[in-house]
Amino acid sequence: MGSTIRRRRWASLLAATALVVTVGGTLAAPAGAASAQSADVEFATHCIPPPIAGIPPIDGTTTANITVDNASPKVGDTVTVTYTVVEPAASNPTDLALPADIMTPTGKVTLGGAQTGDVTVAGPKKNAPVPGRGTFPSFSMTGTFTVTAPGAVTLSPGDYNIHTSYILELDTPCTVTNPPAPVSETVTATDGNPGNTRAISLSSASGKPGDSVTVTGSDFSPGAAVTLAGRSGDGQTADTATVTADGQGAFSGSLVVNDKTTTGVVAFEGSAWSAEKGAGPAAYVVVDDTPVPDGSQKLTTTVRAGTLSMSQAGDAVQLSAVGFGKGGASEGALRTVTVEDFRGGPAGWSLTGKVTDFTGPGAKIDAGRLSWSPACTTKAGSPSTCQAGSPGSVGSSGATLASAPNGTLTGGEFTVDAGLSLNVPAFTPPGSYAGVLTLTLT
Repeated sequence: MGSTIRRRRWASLLAATALVVTVGGTLAAPAGAASAQSADVEFATHCIPPPIAGIPPIDGTTTANITVDNASPKVGDTVTVTYTVVEPAASNPTDLALPADIMTPTGKVTLGGAQTGDVTVAGPKKNAPVPGRGTFPSFSMTGTFTVTAPGAVTLSPGDYNIHTSYILELDTPCTVTNPPAPVSETVTATDGNPGNTRAISLSSASGKPGDSVTVTGSDFSPGAAVTLAGRSGDGQTADTATVTADGQGAFSGSLVVNDKTTTGVVAFEGSAWSAEKGAGPAAYVVVDDTPVPDGSQKLTTTVRAGTLSMSQAGDAVQLSAVGFGKGGASEGALRTVTVEDFRGGPAGWSLTGKVTDFTGPGAKIDAGRLSWSPACTTKAGSPSTCQAGSPGSVGSSGATLASAPNGTLTGGEFTVDAGLSLNVPAFTPPGSYAGVLTLTLT
């Protein structure tokens, strides 16, 4: 009899380290754990208790969120990720209370969009006491990853494991049933190189052949040798001069312009023009004062620089309906955006978007649940080529829809579209929900 009682006590102690699904109940995330951009997400979880516990595999729901220390990193930066299991798919299955600090969690965060892979995360051996039949507490795990590509990088909760050190060392692995889990956070990475802010201005926009024009520059490399040169369309003329930038990267120098085909003036560092280390062209016209022969007429014309602009084919999008209790993808298409770049010169452009939370009847759907799949078409004959942004979450922090790079001569007409998908949580209260997607062209 005594042997039977002892075996039952050991079984009770060992079973107390296993995880059992519970449905319902809400646990708050630890104070300061969630950023304004991150969102709690729910996903189906398959947990396998330790065999010694004698409990079959468990299928339940985990609520979790992911936060980062830097939502706008540069390529090469290290981002710290925190994976918080707000509500585990588990509770204490016995009447035996569990002591504090016996749980050590580990897990993975899944990256998508511009960068793919898994981030390994781990938490400290720290937990509050768990009463008999009580819900397991929330826990957090941290890890880091290095940004390797520009664009929107999505972060989704992955598999996790709870290791318990009480009586025996035991593990309870929990896997995502239908990977990947919903996106909880998005970071938007930019190129590690800083943007080119070099600029020039001219003392005059025109002159006769042989006249000099004063070129003033700013934000060049301090102490750098800077070449001043005339431009004829997208080619360089023979008119050049050299100046040296001061300690603040500024300069002022004169360029004698002789070439009658000159359309602008540039300034650049290095042996040849590049959009990364140059500025301009600033418009300049050579006034040809060559006498017109008797019986002739001199004909002239001017090509004026235009502007960078965009237009939209409408300002409202109706996404498809989803069922209460099921949720899922509410889909639609962005109203077509037309970008016109008629500026001339070397500057490219970027079209970005960000969205607000979707508000409805006493509830909201987080902005981070809206994803897009961008597409961009370049009109034939355009000097630039349009590049579509990476598919992934839009969110309140924003993402790139399309862009065109800097170049020797840029411009053109471009058509931008995107498929839209809003991941609506199951059992979102019935009703109409609306958010505002704002597009910015720079």
